[in-house]
Amino acid sequence: MERTHARSGHLPVMYRQVLDGLRVHGNGAYLDGTFGRGGHARGVLDQLDAGGRLLVMDKDPEAIAVAEREFGGDARVSIYRGSFAELGHWDATAAGLDGVLLDLGVSSPQLDVAERGFSFGKDGPLDMRMDPDSGQSAAQWLASATEKEIADVLWTYGEERQSRKIARTIVARRDAQPLLRTAQLADLIASVMPRGEQKIHPATRSFQAIRIFINRELADLEVGLDAALARLKPGGRLAVISFHSLEDRIVKQFIARHSKAPPANRRMPVEVAFTPTLLAIDGAQKADEAELAANPRARSAVLRVAEKLAEQPGIENRGSGIGKGHAASGRSFSAHSLSRFPIPDSRFPATPTGGAR
Repeated sequence: MERTHARSGHLPVMYRQVLDGLRVHGNGAYLDGTFGRGGHARGVLDQLDAGGRLLVMDKDPEAIAVAEREFGGDARVSIYRGSFAELGHWDATAAGLDGVLLDLGVSSPQLDVAERGFSFGKDGPLDMRMDPDSGQSAAQWLASATEKEIADVLWTYGEERQSRKIARTIVARRDAQPLLRTAQLADLIASVMPRGEQKIHPATRSFQAIRIFINRELADLEVGLDAALARLKPGGRLAVISFHSLEDRIVKQFIARHSKAPPANRRMPVEVAFTPTLLAIDGAQKADEAELAANPRARSAVLRVAEKLAEQPGIENRGSGIGKGHAASGRSFSAHSLSRFPIPDSRFPATPTGGAR
């Protein structure tokens, strides 16, 4: 059964499935791009020999403080504060990786601390930044965004059907009473769309949407997946845990794009050669009943695992991303150029969250 870390009380989601999926071997090099409180990272480290390497990343300074306190003295461990979208720029990954783990979304410690502003269930400052030292807070963005910009974010990232109505109400009320607290925003949304028979709180989708936008989560995911594929060694494994359909759709399509030939086009006179660079492992995995009983937050988790295949010289893969071409040329990549979703520095006016420290 999944282990709970005694000091943090954090229960890693799908712990055993993740470690099985990564297929850790003692002398391998593994990257946990979302350290959180280190539940999965500890499991990897337990299986490494003296020659193994564990690289950990996180935007959150509190997560990095935990990593430095608990792992800073271990010669096998390297620590980087920043988004996993930057993993291709971290010199420690240049030698190649045998596994990459991305546990997406907000972590349990972030949700449980009211001061971080992620949860409408706990009143706190309306912040929502995973890196509180960088970029705009949710309150700052809501104070200046136009009605259309707010509605677009709620619809694009939260699939909120009442996005226009909620945005109109936010703009109408914010001058008289600035939105500075999570409870204020949750109450405003609830007043626009009463709960009725819904099982979830009316603010659920809006809070998700604003958080994803403020933290550039989908844009970072697209860039991070491409960077992970470029850094993985042949035989290396990619494991990604998603918690909502927008994330999972990106991961699913990424794996399919690199593992399956695109549909034939009857208008093309010559079929374009396709060589897969990934092999999907076991499809979409969900937490079992025993885990759900112990950790209800695992109910929406979906794990997807893929293995990087050996390159075949002289054959180009008809896929997208930074892949072989960008890695070989040394050119940098950006969320703006790769993202298929609107991100803060393009359609919507929000300050990018910046880099590592």
